[in-house]
Amino acid sequence: MKSIKLTLIIMLISKNIFSQELQWKNIEMNVNSSLRGLSVVDDSVAWASGSNGWIGKSINGGNNWDFKQVKGFEKLDFRSIYAFDKQKAMIANAGSPANIMVTDDGGTNWKVVYTNNDTAAFFDGMDFWNEKEGMIYGDPINKKMVLFSTIDAGLHWNEIPETSRPILSDGEASFAASGTGIRCFENKKIIIATGGKVSRLLVSENKGTDWKTIKTPIIQGEASTGIFSVACRNEKNLIIVGGDFLKDTMMKNHIFITNDGGKNWSAPLVPTGGYRECVEFITDKIVIATGPTGTDISYDGGIKWKPLSDEKLFHTIRKARNGTLIVAVGKGKMGMIK
Repeated sequence: MKSIKLTLIIMLISKNIFSQELQWKNIEMNVNSSLRGLSVVDDSVAWASGSNGWIGKSINGGNNWDFKQVKGFEKLDFRSIYAFDKQKAMIANAGSPANIMVTDDGGTNWKVVYTNNDTAAFFDGMDFWNEKEGMIYGDPINKKMVLFSTIDAGLHWNEIPETSRPILSDGEASFAASGTGIRCFENKKIIIATGGKVSRLLVSENKGTDWKTIKTPIIQGEASTGIFSVACRNEKNLIIVGGDFLKDTMMKNHIFITNDGGKNWSAPLVPTGGYRECVEFITDKIVIATGPTGTDISYDGGIKWKPLSDEKLFHTIRKARNGTLIVAVGKGKMGMIK
């Protein structure tokens, strides 16, 4: 009975917090970096990562940020980041050599725990089911998607056996635009979005041992097209966004919704204002999508969208895993939504 009462209280509090329309707030930033990696832990702690080796951290709800370059890796583009708290986090860079690095002292020092020197190596994103188990993925090498898993919070990474790694089509890869082409959820399930000449969703219900494919109607066929981000409330309710980054104002076949796990897809009645690189559920009904031409919000689960901000060159938006803090990052820019 106590558990039921507590759940009801939490639901009422969450509903009350977002009972009014959300507003955009710019955050001052004086660092020359295009930020695409973002991990919001709770209402106090958030981490960001990007080009020129820059890593940022806030411990006061996003109001102030401390930025540092990773020593010896100042030229890398850290597009993927996952933080556990204000001390522990991990990052991965896009491009080759592909490195995974960890810190346990708040970002003062970083340790390389994995390196792939293959010229085709390119990490696209990482996510975790819990405090220990997670997965990182990347563009295919020899047509097999690159997949690694960890069971010790990223200290060691094990390659998923080749027989369990999805085979990708010619011209099919993934986008590291926002690190949200991968989502781990419900203890063992994972969903990964691909893009390019073929754009689909790859879904595993057993942490990457077996995979099934979900076809999508999003624009595809060119290297610049496809899904750039997927958001999921559960295995049935999914939203995909993307488009063509070479035609970022084109409002056609760039966002779709499914309520039956991908068997049927529908376009919103009112879509986002063009190509979007990240989509994030804030509540069951509130969803936010962002991209280089602006940020949109939906209050009805993605059916109708309206502009939230016309700020340009944003790439990623994330809500706290444990809390209500919402942060956005982009090319030399940061924002909060309250």
